[in-house]
Amino acid sequence: MFIIKAIIFGIVEGITEWLPISSTGHMILLNEFIKLDVSKEFYNMFEVVIQLGAIMAVVILFWNKIWPLYKDKGKVKIDMNIISLWGKIIVACIPAAVIGILFDEVFERLFYNPVCVAIALIVFGILFIVIENKNRKAKITSLTEITYNTALLIGIFQLIAAIFPGTSRSGATIVGALLIGVSRTTAAEFTFFLAIPVMFGASLLKLLKFSFNFTGLELTILLVGMVTAFITSMFVIKFLMNYIKKHDFKAFGYYRIILGIIILLYFLV
Repeated sequence: MFIIKAIIFGIVEGITEWLPISSTGHMILLNEFIKLDVSKEFYNMFEVVIQLGAIMAVVILFWNKIWPLYKDKGKVKIDMNIISLWGKIIVACIPAAVIGILFDEVFERLFYNPVCVAIALIVFGILFIVIENKNRKAKITSLTEITYNTALLIGIFQLIAAIFPGTSRSGATIVGALLIGVSRTTAAEFTFFLAIPVMFGASLLKLLKFSFNFTGLELTILLVGMVTAFITSMFVIKFLMNYIKKHDFKAFGYYRIILGIIILLYFLV
């Protein structure tokens, strides 16, 4: 049963991490109905570190866009556009990294509860619908057109996700990117790449806090969840990139509102 539950958690993580619908909101509901029956310390670490499986899917699927070294006529060369992209990713990570490291436990104590998560789901669901209804023509249609100022603005929106669980990291960054004129495809790709240092950093902090003190069962649960999240993410990322070529994000906005209402009703009523 532990393995089956770990697989279910991995599937949910792999789906909700990349779709802008809040992995936190879904994990709260999932853990309410399918409890892992592990210690609180392990679960707090598990729900973050399981994201490493999801992020490896991004690394593999977009390797050619994020690895700067390549061979040309037998010589190793550096793609300066990719180096520049990583510079912008680092800039975008700074707000959430600084504030997150300093106040992570404070934010978790104040806002990591079903009501706050539900409110964040609903508010950003409404934002998705409002922004898409304006239907402004995108001014930035490729990763190379993203400036350092643009990256910093997107990073500020990511900070909102770091403060308020349920906002959805991908949801917050995509909303921010759309607001400043980034196309849907470019916004999604930049959000994926932005997740690489964010998730590795967050996972490392949680592992250090947990002191790598695993039992055999806990390590099995974690590895199964990560592998499942990786496999699921491979399909979900491909689906999302194909979906947004023909559709907007409004469907995710409506879904967020419905999920937020369900969470409110369940935990309050």
